[in-house]
Amino acid sequence: MARRVTTLHVTRTEQLTPHLVRVHLGDPDFGEFQPSEFTDSYVKLHFGAEHDPTLRTYTVRSVDPVNREIAIDFVVHGDEGIAGPWAASAEPGTRVRMYGPGGAYKPRSDADWHLLAGDESAIPAIGAAVEALPAGAKAFAIIEVADSDDEIELPTAADLAVQWVHRGAASNQVADGAAGDNAPLIEAVRALPWLPGNAHVFIHGEAQAVMHNLRRYVRKERGVTAEWASISGYWRRGRNEEAFRVWRKELAEVEAKG
Repeated sequence: MARRVTTLHVTRTEQLTPHLVRVHLGDPDFGEFQPSEFTDSYVKLHFGAEHDPTLRTYTVRSVDPVNREIAIDFVVHGDEGIAGPWAASAEPGTRVRMYGPGGAYKPRSDADWHLLAGDESAIPAIGAAVEALPAGAKAFAIIEVADSDDEIELPTAADLAVQWVHRGAASNQVADGAAGDNAPLIEAVRALPWLPGNAHVFIHGEAQAVMHNLRRYVRKERGVTAEWASISGYWRRGRNEEAFRVWRKELAEVEAKG
């Protein structure tokens, strides 16, 4: 069965930080968009030719039924890539087509505490997650960005402690000594005091840092089981989304063989 395509139009944009642009999307198909229950809800946006589009995956930051808008945040690095430059120059009325939404994670109500971590690409999902936490919920968010100009507010009723980690450059410009296996996010997460009780963990971002380092730390060293941990890469340094999908498939095949 063919996946349904939802068509929306840009209503407005916001420059949240030097590297983060929020695009608001509205009618004509807003009424047919079914919001996901998950806080990591995502859609696949269509770019290029309608008959053979290039797909890019993005998190739905919020859905506003009153104003009939969907908000999606884009990491922008000048004219690099496809979706970022599009978001930076999007004008009201521009048509957007998409598949989705999908999703798999939302904060567990039975968790004793929550750990959320990632780089800029994870900010929308982390923001949606902490916004969904109830008053009194204990949570820690560790987010790696270029510098203080890339920090944003994360509204929440929860008891949230936020740690911003500065790598010193945009993610597309950072040197090897502060990326991949050397990403400062890794040490920041490992240095966080591990509280007693059941932790619900959400860690997403650059795949080398997240999947080859932090997933092993959380699952093996801290003993967090799969149902209590959502840990995966949103992107991989030096690869576009098509190449990243191939890499993820190959990795899954290797892991399945043990």
